[in-house]
Amino acid sequence: MELFYRKKGHGEPFIIIHGLYGSSDNWLSVANQLSEKFTVYMPDQRNHGLSPHSQTHSYDDLKTDLIGFMDAHNIQQAIILGHSMGGKVAMYFAADYPERVKKLIVADIAPKDYLLMNENSQFYLHRNILLAMQEIDFSVIRKRDQVEGFLTQKIDEPRIRQFLLKNITKDKKSGLLKWKVNAEVLYDFLDEIVGGVNKLWLNDRIPITAYPVTFIKGEKSNYVQDEDESLIKEIYPEAKIISIPDAGHWLHAEQSELFIKAVLSYS
Repeated sequence: MELFYRKKGHGEPFIIIHGLYGSSDNWLSVANQLSEKFTVYMPDQRNHGLSPHSQTHSYDDLKTDLIGFMDAHNIQQAIILGHSMGGKVAMYFAADYPERVKKLIVADIAPKDYLLMNENSQFYLHRNILLAMQEIDFSVIRKRDQVEGFLTQKIDEPRIRQFLLKNITKDKKSGLLKWKVNAEVLYDFLDEIVGGVNKLWLNDRIPITAYPVTFIKGEKSNYVQDEDESLIKEIYPEAKIISIPDAGHWLHAEQSELFIKAVLSYS
């Protein structure tokens, strides 16, 4: 699959992989700060942003898309930063293609099955989000503020609603609003998105020491909890774990200066 991407700067390759509902747009400010030192590539993953939609969204798909992207752009080795779902893609890719990874940076996600968290699992949040997105009838709802009003009834967190609204675009043929993300397929693959790339998936590679690894977590986020650090160290015994104060899941936007410092903290 030929992914849409944005590119900034000059220097050694640095690939940023966004998370669920995200796109390259969300990482432009980070890329601008890294662009003096690196050539920063920001692909939109399949079913997101301006990249093509498909009927599948497995981590095998996303891993294959990434190696295809690197080959298409003659990137032999890169620093790879993945956030949330993108962090799982990065971990899975790096485990299979260690020679293509100079450094792995994982932002606010752990290599665990989040379905096992039961009622505290992010699965239920994302299920509700994707169901709400699918409920919107854009043949009737024609304005952005109408979409926002509908989402307000379904999703309590204002920051999540604003993030989702960045996914609205206008169809060039019909002139109607539509979602950039493929909500139907993401819903169908939500079990894997939330549960996949866990210790069982990586068991035959443990311990992983072929490349430097840094995990960066938001202090206020519940995606990487204190008890997850032992799991991370079991899989990546040499990993560095950095906590960003006063930051939640979108730590790169909430504490951008500290996040960049953490990204550049390797030797």
